[in-house]
Amino acid sequence: MSALPSKRRILIICHANTSRSIIAEAVLLRLLASHGMADRFEVHSGGIAPFARDGSLVSLDARFVLRDIGIHLPEGAGATDLKRQRHLITQADVILAMTDEQRRMLGAGFPEAAGKPVVLLRELAGEAGDIDDPAMQSEDVFRHCRDEIVRCLEAGLPRLLAPAGHGEAPTGHGEKR
Repeated sequence: MSALPSKRRILIICHANTSRSIIAEAVLLRLLASHGMADRFEVHSGGIAPFARDGSLVSLDARFVLRDIGIHLPEGAGATDLKRQRHLITQADVILAMTDEQRRMLGAGFPEAAGKPVVLLRELAGEAGDIDDPAMQSEDVFRHCRDEIVRCLEAGLPRLLAPAGHGEAPTGHGEKR
């Protein structure tokens, strides 16, 4: 009897884990499920900024823009503070970040990330640039942010689905740590 292959672990980070990374986690989970791959991946998200806190409320605007595309977060969904939940970084096979600043913060403040591929969401899609924070802005800005996240995840999904070490999997090239 052969052992089942272990799940590939994807960690999505942003500053506080109340908007962008929450949106990306929910969208990626739905994409994986729609491709029949949900059982092969474990997806988490978390915040790395000094102000990130376990249990912080998910942005109401993030909830609204997810609901608009048929994704409903559970009632008690809250943020994860990666300063306190470092095991998620240690366990991650690949880390997706929203901004180059977050990639630098991760490299400077989280030794658990050393040697791990850290890929910007836009890099995953074959592009360059950051996914800007919609916090304190209109619902239209949140909607645009969600659409960018969805587009980047859809474009980058083949890279995430590729087995590690088989060319297309994220490698973190361009990483500035």
